[in-house]
Amino acid sequence: LKDAKELVAKRRRIIIVSHRARRLSELLEEQDIIAPPLSEIEKPPPPGSIALVQGSLAQGWVMDSATLFTDAELFGFTKKRRRVKRRPLRQAGFLSELSVGDYVVHIEHGIARFAGTTMMAIGEAEREYLVLEYAAGDRLYMPSDQVDRVGRYIGPSGQRPALSRLGTQEWARAKQRVREAAGDLAKELLALYAAREVIPGFAFSADTTWQEDLEASFPYVETPDQIEAVLKIKEDMEEAKSMDRLVCGDVGYGKTEVALRAAFKAVMDGAQVAVLVPTTVLAQQHFQTFNERLSAFPLKVEVLSRFRSEKEQQEIIEGLKKGTIDICIGTHRLLQKDVSFKNLGLVVIDEEQRFGVTHKEHLKQMRKEVDVLTLTATPIPRTLHMSLAGVRDMSTMETPPEERLPIKTYGAEYDERLIREAILRELDRGGQVFFVHNRVESIYKIAAKLMELVPEAEIAIGHGQMPEEQLESIMLDFTQGRIDILVSTTIIESGLDIPNVNTIIVNEADRLGLAQLYQLRGRVGRGTNRAYAYFLYGKGKRLTPQAQRRLETIFEASELGAGFRIAMRDLEIRGAGNLLGAEQSGHIGAVGFDLYCRLLAEAVEELRAGGLAKERALAPQPPTIDLPLSARIPEEYISDLDTRLTLYQRLAKLSSTKQVDEMAEELGDRFGPMPQKVRNLLYAVRVKILALDAGVESVTTEDGQVVLKMAEGKKIDKALLERALGDGVKAGTNQVRLNIKRLGPRWQETLFRTLDAMAKD
Repeated sequence: LKDAKELVAKRRRIIIVSHRARRLSELLEEQDIIAPPLSEIEKPPPPGSIALVQGSLAQGWVMDSATLFTDAELFGFTKKRRRVKRRPLRQAGFLSELSVGDYVVHIEHGIARFAGTTMMAIGEAEREYLVLEYAAGDRLYMPSDQVDRVGRYIGPSGQRPALSRLGTQEWARAKQRVREAAGDLAKELLALYAAREVIPGFAFSADTTWQEDLEASFPYVETPDQIEAVLKIKEDMEEAKSMDRLVCGDVGYGKTEVALRAAFKAVMDGAQVAVLVPTTVLAQQHFQTFNERLSAFPLKVEVLSRFRSEKEQQEIIEGLKKGTIDICIGTHRLLQKDVSFKNLGLVVIDEEQRFGVTHKEHLKQMRKEVDVLTLTATPIPRTLHMSLAGVRDMSTMETPPEERLPIKTYGAEYDERLIREAILRELDRGGQVFFVHNRVESIYKIAAKLMELVPEAEIAIGHGQMPEEQLESIMLDFTQGRIDILVSTTIIESGLDIPNVNTIIVNEADRLGLAQLYQLRGRVGRGTNRAYAYFLYGKGKRLTPQAQRRLETIFEASELGAGFRIAMRDLEIRGAGNLLGAEQSGHIGAVGFDLYCRLLAEAVEELRAGGLAKERALAPQPPTIDLPLSARIPEEYISDLDTRLTLYQRLAKLSSTKQVDEMAEELGDRFGPMPQKVRNLLYAVRVKILALDAGVESVTTEDGQVVLKMAEGKKIDKALLERALGDGVKAGTNQVRLNIKRLGPRWQETLFRTLDAMAKD
């Protein structure tokens, strides 16, 4: 800054690009230089002045009359930019991945099996229908323009749903039962929410300068989700009611940094912070992270767990009572009766679902008294997140950190040479290896085999039947790099983030489920090195078709592939169970996950509206459109069924004629000039949108006439319509008829004008 001041005196133009523009502006003001922080500049500043820009550049430069400074020159480091691709949001329902034989849920008719599509001609009109099979061999042919009424059935994993029976009240009753259960749950959640609104909590002050310094010292550029989550947490903390926010995001997506900033904010106001984690190893990991990030500030961080001696534990407990310890990280040991805080202001809970029932009750009580921030790596589905809006404060972190290299995945027969090569390649670059064998009875034999194969490696065994303390101490040794290969069952800690482990070998992979395979593969590839996953199956063993399919899916699955999303759904349902309680899982199974979320959203909305809202239909029933036109996507235009289904689904969701025009442009661009049948389909979608606006229930064809029937309670201004539209259009009190013969080729345009006039009326 001294250099900059001297250069200003020499009439040079100075530009400073920094992540700490606001702080620099304050410092310059102390030197009597006024330079407000800007988001961008279009031209250099006048000679002898400074332009201060919020942002990030790799390094500065000097030109004829201008000098540019960056964080690299000012602070000696620049933030590493995480190059982030925004993930396209998952399409709700993802019908595009339906295969014949999959289960689907129709809002009105219930659970069916998808049996493919078929073409049918009724009169002159030809359309594509989805074939749905119900109980007792019944079939329902659903027009492709109604695909928004159907979604994929997603239930608790491993459960095969019973098919609904057509023409009975069975499905309506099942839906009603689930609606009532969702209503009870919504009441419970709202009661908790209301209690928090009433009990006064502590309102934390606005950010201090130290808070800004801590946040500026984060060596990466925050992801958009991180920034959003931190802002929300700070807003919650600064309010007088107590905070109860859930932050969801995968391991390594930056949840710890978010929690750390909240903890620091609390300490700045003289409050103490408790960070609760389910395992001793995780406590140790968090302790290291907090210590590293907070080392520049005069505050005390401690860890209370079984790894501390009796004497150390007593000293920590004493420090918490006296208030000399600011942040304490620990397992459920922190919840025991002998632990009390002088001034507890914030509790951070990592993976709450892994604590026992009594601990959860204890935590429930805490929520009413202090600010609580809960972190979880189990994905919470977006649909559920939306349906709980307003009763549970949630932030989701979906932006992955810096563009990681995809994990190289191999499938092979068990081969000792391959195993040795894979392990040595990892050890040679200073890494560590997970070897997963999911049978306790033979795990020691496998470990002995590995000791023969790789005698130079340090090997340890971990499984769920070991005494907890022994397992934790092995995990800690592995985390700290004292062990090269950990031979374990599938209990590999889902919360652990060990960037140094970049090879995983899964033995007898054909015996594991798809979601398990994904979770295991996700244990590696967290650092910047390329990671490898090997899925092995028995020598000479014939795989079952299901096992083969699972392994194929995992090899093909790019991040956004179909298989990945199916596995995600499995995890999400587990996440939903954790969040809503186990008894809701049965209800999710009864109607499928997406419909359950819709019913829950309605229950919440109704209660928030003070119970005045009448029980509505699940969605406004879209008008039935049946015109004398062949309206479909022909196979000769788009041969792939998946693509056709996706397009039908997208068309069904369009809600304005402008969107239809954009879709028409996209189709022409992607697949070439549109045949007449596709143009007819787009015309029918436009008619449906206008009919909905005009309060028309159906547009059908009878005896050479197009009949528009009004929805209940809607009236038509007959005289006005007939005057406006002239010959060929007849209006009654609740229907309008267009004579196709009399109107000739103009009938399509006249139908449009009729609906337009009715909508305006």
